[in-house]
Amino acid sequence: MKAYVVEQAGGPEVLQMRDIPSPEPSAEEVQIRVRAFGLNRAETYLRAGKMGAISAPRVPGIEAVGEVLHDPSGTLRVGQRVATAMGGMQFSRNGSYAEQVTVLRNNVIALDDTALSWAELATLPEAYLTIWGALDKSLAIQRGQTLLVRGGTSSVGMAAIIYAKARGLRVIATTRSAANSQGLYQAGADEVVVDDGNIAQRLGQQVDAALEVVGASTLRDTLKTLRPFGAVSVIGLLGGAPVLEQFHLMQDLPGATRLSFFPSGLLGTPAMPLQDSPLSWLAGERAAQRIPSLLSRTFAFDEVPSAHRLMESDRALGKLVVVL
Repeated sequence: MKAYVVEQAGGPEVLQMRDIPSPEPSAEEVQIRVRAFGLNRAETYLRAGKMGAISAPRVPGIEAVGEVLHDPSGTLRVGQRVATAMGGMQFSRNGSYAEQVTVLRNNVIALDDTALSWAELATLPEAYLTIWGALDKSLAIQRGQTLLVRGGTSSVGMAAIIYAKARGLRVIATTRSAANSQGLYQAGADEVVVDDGNIAQRLGQQVDAALEVVGASTLRDTLKTLRPFGAVSVIGLLGGAPVLEQFHLMQDLPGATRLSFFPSGLLGTPAMPLQDSPLSWLAGERAAQRIPSLLSRTFAFDEVPSAHRLMESDRALGKLVVVL
């Protein structure tokens, strides 16, 4: 099969297409023919060597949609439409930048009843499963609450806006550029704030729950927007290293508020079985056009390096998808 392989850290040019074997699935695995996959910052971090030294060839990619080629257990039938995310992809096993991928069955979701295109389906897994974990599990969002999405123009930020509005929340989204405001309103944001690093002074304490996509650089300010008993879930590191220097529990953490970090590595584990996820419901909502599309642009398989360049330019509003 053809796959992109990274043999040394560097820019998009180190993504090299190679012919490599397709691993046969074990009793706990499923082999999938990849039809499309979404792009994620984690893959640029791996490629650039920010997730450790590259001591052996690595296939990037942490999500995909496609058709079942082989499930030794017989749980999933050949040709069945599925989505997969995480489960060690690109770390302890080959990732999804390939014509085929072999993944843990616990990290596969059947998507039988959808008429969505492969490109649209590929926008769903990693972004919305992460949002499910952060909003429903970590923050326990409720209809009628106010949610702050700090970093709304990222694909996961856009997914948070769309999902929270579908769940009946009021959403405030931030962007560093006023030019992106219209796109955030179209995604469903009720209010858009141009982020100068100090939004708490403008918003005050009106937020029940906050999703921190930027990371440590804006976290202290995000915490100040919380009402008593509000909560922040950190899911992104767009603003740099995940380090808070001299964090003061009494001065920086407002009274009766909660701070957590949601790692998408929990997806598919006993703590977060994917069968409980809303992915099939979201596919249905998108097919019925009850929620907006997260899709920004599609690329062919031989255009992956170009897609990485666009992702790193921060000019894409929404999800970049590669279709095979």
